[in-house]
Amino acid sequence: MLRKLFKRNTSSTINIDENNVPRHVAIIMDGNGRWAKRRGMPRSMGHRAGADVLKEIVIAADEIGISALTVYGFSTENWKRPEQEVSLLMALIKEYLQKNVQYMHEHNVRIRFIGHIQGLSDELQTIISDSELLTKNNTGLTLQLAINYGGRDEIVRTIRDIVKSVADGVITMNKITEEYVSSQLFTKEFSDVDLLIRPSSDFRISNFLLWQLAYAEFWFTDLHWPDFTKETLLEAVAAYQKRERRFGGLCDEE
Repeated sequence: MLRKLFKRNTSSTINIDENNVPRHVAIIMDGNGRWAKRRGMPRSMGHRAGADVLKEIVIAADEIGISALTVYGFSTENWKRPEQEVSLLMALIKEYLQKNVQYMHEHNVRIRFIGHIQGLSDELQTIISDSELLTKNNTGLTLQLAINYGGRDEIVRTIRDIVKSVADGVITMNKITEEYVSSQLFTKEFSDVDLLIRPSSDFRISNFLLWQLAYAEFWFTDLHWPDFTKETLLEAVAAYQKRERRFGGLCDEE
């Protein structure tokens, strides 16, 4: 039943086990600029194409049964890019939310934002707040958009908050456990990532979800993000289901 919609061009169907779907999937949406360059287009066209793909993948992930999808939209390091490209990316984020939040809401998707949101423009902060407020009671997939996000920055900010809580007497030192730290991160209840997907042939995590990826399975593809499809997502999930997740333990044969 899952999902005859997702077929290869050769008409073969990718079968996945509905009882072993990763709860939390993270995606580094890479390759927009290279996709555009190969087609003789400006980089901006690649970013726009990538934004269109995200809408489809969110719905596909929800249909598969994934609980949370966290995507890398704009990193703390992306501010180093040319000012014109940064302005374009900020405008695209704004445009994407204005065009798609209502659609996501109608599909029962809850939208959250992770990162140093206070470092964004007042206008974008308002749009972000409105998006979260509109969808906060939805019970389908949780889409976490990482904007102005860096894994190291997240950990540093969390440490500062915990230190302040100890100094203020809110918690004691012995209450600081891995579980407590996880609960204080931007990702909150969706801390541990089960599957990380990165397109565009780069084999690194680029300061993304450093704490949360501790025992994630990684899946890479040569496709650039604008070429990513529902079928590609199914391929990644099918590959995940073939992995043996041991979390530091031994398999039966060892």
